Amino acid sequence: MSQEEHNSVVVVGSTMIDLISYSPRVPEAGETIVGESFQMTFGGKGANQAVMASILGSRVGFINCLGKDVYGDSYRENLEKHDIDLTYLTVGKGPTGVATILVEPDGTNRIIIVPGANFELTPESAREGILNLAPHVVVGQLEVSADATYGAFLAAKEIGATTILNPAPATGIATLPEGLLELTDWLIPNENEFLALSNEAVSESSISSFVSGKEFSLIVTVGEEGVIFANQDVGLVTYPAGKVDAVDTTGAGDAFVGAFAHGLAQGLDPSEAIMLGLDRATDSVTRKGTQISYMAKNE
Repeated sequence: MSQEEHNSVVVVGSTMIDLISYSPRVPEAGETIVGESFQMTFGGKGANQAVMASILGSRVGFINCLGKDVYGDSYRENLEKHDIDLTYLTVGKGPTGVATILVEPDGTNRIIIVPGANFELTPESAREGILNLAPHVVVGQLEVSADATYGAFLAAKEIGATTILNPAPATGIATLPEGLLELTDWLIPNENEFLALSNEAVSESSISSFVSGKEFSLIVTVGEEGVIFANQDVGLVTYPAGKVDAVDTTGAGDAFVGAFAHGLAQGLDPSEAIMLGLDRATDSVTRKGTQISYMAKNE
């Protein structure tokens, strides 16, 4: 394989079957309410990010573990339709991951994930995939084993690839392997994840304090307000999001990360890549669902 044929982006991340219920409000404890509609779609942070990067034109590889079940079979078919390299998408012993998602009328969501086979990906398999796929950009999150992400980032540094860590969900931050942040070039948390990382709510002062002395660049996604970018060189810059009527915010953060990774892989400067990510994330919230809310290649 020539350098030109290498995958420009490789995502080490999760697959989830999203079970999405839309309702006028979320139920109280012990309460049953009647929902308005339901969708079963393809999701998972890693797969969402890979699909967005592929839609925008990157050559994308995907590393993870599916369950040996009908969900896994259908998910593999879905990724194949997006022309994603699945050489290192293996089959595990557990079930394919699922996510139960409740969405309210303003687009706010609440999510429970059951990772299943996602946590069977090993550091050795992740490392092998990165070394052989040889991408320009490697993306990781915390819906797979953090040790697998660490193995992938170690390999990424060996080949000179740029690393992007989306430290989500926030519950995984407490068990981050020592040294993972030192292997990270771009750290992209949302507000809850930033709180878990820094023990401080998002503010200009808390962000400036958090990046002080750090080698990585930080992008905090702040929902409809846009993103805040900070590093040692540029200080702090806010990029506002466009104003739209949000229908469903599920997968918007993944749309941002996938588009941002694509932008970096294509040689855009960080500001241009951030604007591309904001554009794709903002567009995605105007439609229901996760991957199905992303624009098709011919649009």
